[in-house]
Amino acid sequence: MTVRHGPTYRGPAGVLKEVSVDVPLDWSSEDGPTISVFFREVVDPERVHEDLPLLLFLQGGPGGKSPRPGAGDPPWLAEALKRFRVILLDQRGTGRSTPVTGNRMAALSAAEGADYLSCFGTDAIIRDCEFIRAAVYGGVTWTTLGQSYGGFLTLHYLSTFPQALDSCLVTGGLAGLSATAEEVYRRTYPRVAGKNRRFARRYPHAVEMTARIADLIETRAPVLPDGDVLTVRRFQTLGLDFGMAPGFENVLWTLDEAFDPDAASGLSDVFLHQVMAATSFAGNPLFVALQESIYGQHGGVTGWAAERVRAEHPAFDPSARPLLFTGEMMFPWMFDDIRGLRSFRGAVNLLAERPFERSLYDPKVLADNEVPVAAIVYHDDLYVDADLSLETAAAIGNCACWVTNEYEHDGVRKTPAVFRRLVEMVHRLPL
Repeated sequence: MTVRHGPTYRGPAGVLKEVSVDVPLDWSSEDGPTISVFFREVVDPERVHEDLPLLLFLQGGPGGKSPRPGAGDPPWLAEALKRFRVILLDQRGTGRSTPVTGNRMAALSAAEGADYLSCFGTDAIIRDCEFIRAAVYGGVTWTTLGQSYGGFLTLHYLSTFPQALDSCLVTGGLAGLSATAEEVYRRTYPRVAGKNRRFARRYPHAVEMTARIADLIETRAPVLPDGDVLTVRRFQTLGLDFGMAPGFENVLWTLDEAFDPDAASGLSDVFLHQVMAATSFAGNPLFVALQESIYGQHGGVTGWAAERVRAEHPAFDPSARPLLFTGEMMFPWMFDDIRGLRSFRGAVNLLAERPFERSLYDPKVLADNEVPVAAIVYHDDLYVDADLSLETAAAIGNCACWVTNEYEHDGVRKTPAVFRRLVEMVHRLPL
């Protein structure tokens, strides 16, 4: 397995070094095909030659690449560089790592595609991290910062390789240790309904606009710039943004310029382009393809849980008025309605019915954990249930928890104060 060092250069965030490694596609068959995993190392320009501790950032997702650093962006990075050398990992299948693309999936049968996608899960990502730690950094221990799904990765890391970890910081990412996908969505739909009510209270005029748009979509079948026919159910997925700090406003301003009386569909080109961009998942198809798999439990299947539970909530039906937006739920019809996802269809349908062979988390190891863990739980989190997170925090040894409603799910991306406080918390825990 090869390590390749790319260019080192200075940007507004610091000195960046590019590195890629070759790792097995399937860690259970290390002599088989390999893929590339890419990361950037970032360090304060004044401390390039210092022996600094390492911080590995575990991005949310699934299917999310690491942030591309800029001046003061993300806010936590400048704070982290005061004490750490930071590793920004493009998790396997994303970004500069060997990407999982629609073109690649189109070349595979459904069964081959399902096997291929199964190589991009939580356990494989952590095996990649361990290879990087050993091959590039000589096996030194490091601290992790896990945002959202990055917290799920952290729990698996703590369950499997705790000896690799100095400490762990988790932001909005304490998964339910035994919660099935169905349980997760039974908890999620009421929260999404609540976010819709808050949106309607804040912007009551948007309720009529939303219904009018839905009626036009239903009767005139507008075509998006990429050729997809827009459906009401796809329009509803704009609510995915409701769990982020500017989410209500992002949706509002998309609706704001929706109408064009001179267009055959009655909807403006600006609106149709914005909806296409927000709902195509062109940059992160794994987010849709692997979404339910992150809730898989040993011996069980996910079976399109979000779609099944949606049937129990008629208020979310596309024909309902007022029309409700959906949240972080992925549905089987998305692989019909969305051009860039169609080549994944056969594979994801097989994955949805494939039993999980192992558990991602080890409750006993987590209960006996000695690695200091500090976590923020967002009380009103749309995506990660706060009650499940608190149950998990109570089940992890040496874990300190901060519960707040001051931020939405993306709090760590809005202010350095979140990272700063978590570091202070973890330093108060036993080492």
